[in-house]
Amino acid sequence: MNAEIIAVGTELLLGQILNTNARFLSQKLALLGIDVYYQTVVGDNVGRLKSAIDVAKNRADILIFTGGLGPTKDDLTKETIASCVGTELVYDEQAMQYIEHYFKRTGRPVTENNKKQALVLKGASIFANDHGMAPGMGLEEGEKLYILLPGPPKEMNPMYESYVEPFLMKKVHREAQLYSRVLRFFGIGESQLETEIEDIIDSQTNPTIAPYASDGEVTLRITAKHSSSEIAQKLINETEARILNRVGSFFYGYDEMELHVKATELLKEKGLTLSCAESLTGGHFSQRITDIPGASEVFNGGIICYSNEVKQQVLQVPQAVLESEGAVSAVCAGILAQNVRHLLKTDIGISFTGAAGPDGLEGKAPGTVYLGIAAGEQPPFTVKLSLVGSRQVIRERTVKYGFYYLLKKLEEL
Repeated sequence: MNAEIIAVGTELLLGQILNTNARFLSQKLALLGIDVYYQTVVGDNVGRLKSAIDVAKNRADILIFTGGLGPTKDDLTKETIASCVGTELVYDEQAMQYIEHYFKRTGRPVTENNKKQALVLKGASIFANDHGMAPGMGLEEGEKLYILLPGPPKEMNPMYESYVEPFLMKKVHREAQLYSRVLRFFGIGESQLETEIEDIIDSQTNPTIAPYASDGEVTLRITAKHSSSEIAQKLINETEARILNRVGSFFYGYDEMELHVKATELLKEKGLTLSCAESLTGGHFSQRITDIPGASEVFNGGIICYSNEVKQQVLQVPQAVLESEGAVSAVCAGILAQNVRHLLKTDIGISFTGAAGPDGLEGKAPGTVYLGIAAGEQPPFTVKLSLVGSRQVIRERTVKYGFYYLLKKLEEL
């Protein structure tokens, strides 16, 4: 089967927002074996949307719409589709109850245009919106399948994963099912990882392997198709073992796991506490770890030592070190990690110092970063990073490397 993605919204045509929904859906549909041959963007206009639907019906089995399900007059996707397929709109009771409850909690009356969001195509399968008001829906009409999804990615993405993907799997794969597992890697680029396992990718049949790169990380999705879940998992396990035999040193977790969550979980498992000294990252490391509920069990606190005065007066970095080695140095990173550990009375201390850019610092190029980790009374571990990108990218990647090397240290302890 093949699909066409139709994004509805004049703001997309004006370039006011990016059409990230099409990328997300194309990647997800590929994993189901559904080919996307066309992507269409159309403004909030009934006539042009009808024309787009007429064209799509002649070249696609599945028509997937994003956007145009909201409360305003220019939200006209479901009304237009209802007209095209000859059906009517009816109120979905569950969606209406959610909308009424929401407005009751906010102390405001429910307006008629907000009630509009609870209208759905008669006879459609309804997809709950766990992050918004307008539900999605799937309608079979003849040999065509119409899928309607909200436009905001924060609503559309989880709706697809929770409800639409299982719905499509039943429609597309009536016997064999698809089973997937995501492997997450850090510290290796996408091209290098692909090179290391190129022969495995080239020989793939079932399971299939799909690499993705995002924000300094690389993920591999292994997907097996079989009528037996046990056999599918066995196929995935065998492929995973072959991959990790090559690049296992860069592997850190599965599926939606993130570096900072994994590191925090490992700290809890080992009953260890952490503190940090942040120069160029300016508190970003502390923010990431305190975003996690229950982080207070393992994280005592951090010190933002942005100036040399704070490094010297609070964290006791000797002036001689700052003069001879500089703040951007392995020696300084090691002292910061060790001293913040002692000062905040934790098992492990981690530090970040460097030049985030756009200019260099102490004769060091932008992106020169030193990271230090002190565990117990062992000599501090330090590593030099040479990062590229904007100031913000360098800071964010520094934090990710911090969690990555923290993970490695925790695995050693």
